[in-house]
Amino acid sequence: MIRIEDIIDRVLSYNPNADVSLFRKAYIYAAKAHKGQLRLSGEPYLSHPLNVAFILAKMRLDVITVVCGLLHDTVEDTLVTIEDIKNQFGEEIAVIIDGLTKLSKISFSSKRKRHAENIRKMILAMAQDIRVILVKLADRLHNMQTLGYLPPEKQKLIAKETLEIYAPLAARLGIGWLRTELEDLSLYYSDTKTYQRISQGIARRKEEEKRYIGEIKTILQNKLEDLGIKGRIEGRTKSIFSIYRKMNKQQIDLNQIYDLVAFRIIVNTIKECYETLGMVHSLWKPIPGRFKDYIAMPKPNMYQSLHTTVIGPYGGRIEIQIRTEEMHRLAEEGIAAHWRYKEGKEGDEEEVRRFAWLRQILEWQRELKEPREFLEAVKTDLFPEEVYVFTPKGDVKALPAGSTAIDFAYSIHSEIGHHCAAVKVNGRLVPLRYKLNTGDVVEVTTSPKQHPSKDWLKFVKTPRARTRIKHYLRNLEREQGFSLGKELCEKEFKKYGLDFPKIFNSPEFTKIAKKLSFKTTE
Repeated sequence: MIRIEDIIDRVLSYNPNADVSLFRKAYIYAAKAHKGQLRLSGEPYLSHPLNVAFILAKMRLDVITVVCGLLHDTVEDTLVTIEDIKNQFGEEIAVIIDGLTKLSKISFSSKRKRHAENIRKMILAMAQDIRVILVKLADRLHNMQTLGYLPPEKQKLIAKETLEIYAPLAARLGIGWLRTELEDLSLYYSDTKTYQRISQGIARRKEEEKRYIGEIKTILQNKLEDLGIKGRIEGRTKSIFSIYRKMNKQQIDLNQIYDLVAFRIIVNTIKECYETLGMVHSLWKPIPGRFKDYIAMPKPNMYQSLHTTVIGPYGGRIEIQIRTEEMHRLAEEGIAAHWRYKEGKEGDEEEVRRFAWLRQILEWQRELKEPREFLEAVKTDLFPEEVYVFTPKGDVKALPAGSTAIDFAYSIHSEIGHHCAAVKVNGRLVPLRYKLNTGDVVEVTTSPKQHPSKDWLKFVKTPRARTRIKHYLRNLEREQGFSLGKELCEKEFKKYGLDFPKIFNSPEFTKIAKKLSFKTTE
């Protein structure tokens, strides 16, 4: 079992000035609160918060977050109240524990509307303090690691929920290792036979793969030395879930997959990344269409790397990622790398604001009153396959695959989208429904006479465009309804020689409207 000393040692390894007394205080408090409670495994319940705190320390997070890992179940599962936490540990910790307690009350349902509403609550909790979700992800990881003690039907339900919500959230927050663990565990419990078949297949090829990795690493290391570049090379077998996804996508069996191994080359500078790419492409033939430059065009979660696939020395494909040490840290730790506190100082909110996708989701949360619409928006954004296009000034816009010219216009500004009259892609006029491709240069021409049409909803892809168009059309219908109603009233009042505009603007008319439960006279 993880001990409090293990957590303290891990935190001190990256934060020598950490307040050790706070850990001990939280540990004693949690131990008293959970006294006598057991996990389904038969272990003391305290083993769970200790493991959660250790996972957070593994993510190299601040003292407050790790302490919240120790305390995260105290209010939900014991007689402790939020007020007690506030009195003992202060406002900041109490707010995070309160957010976690509210999240724990969410019971994901197969009923679509409730499911959507629950995701909305998760996003709101994330908006309040991103550390709520970081603790929740650590909590979910340990629960997945000990899921075997639950009945099979519950295992499948939790695995499905993890794969649909928590693993994509980890991905969007840029925490690569956590996403991989959650995906693999989800597959294990949702389709154990398939998981074991892939795992056994990998094991059979282990020695062969080990020799292959060693050979490729030696070739690449020698070439780096020839270039005078100091770097390190990692060779790894791909995750079981990523292999499973490839088998499903391409409808092939495991023995038809020849690229189970992937390589990372980690160097010191961006310049060396591109020099290394040139070396790899001169060494082995690159496969057309498989190169991606996420250094020049980072993913929305700030992930950066060069990706390429080449034909290796034995005719097999080799996937290679090239990045700097800093890019590697961000790829593994994601937003957690930005969310580290200097003791006594507040978090740098500007760092969190770099995650533009979170801002977008919060915007949809405000605008989309219908939970099902919100669910579709979030799911689109949690599972992105993106295209990268350019404005005429050279700015990069990341959009979901399948996005149209209209989607691009709305990504610039709502008014640009509303009045988008014509679009040029690579200097050529295209229809508004034209689907964009990576590398397209897109130029929008607007006209005050142009307005959104219901037809646009048939082909737009992005939640932003869809919500803006619906909002515009709703307002338009309201205005048209008001104008028609006013016109009919004027005609009717005229029959009796009454001045409708004068009556409409009178205090008496307002009183009548309120009496009839109308908010306004309109």
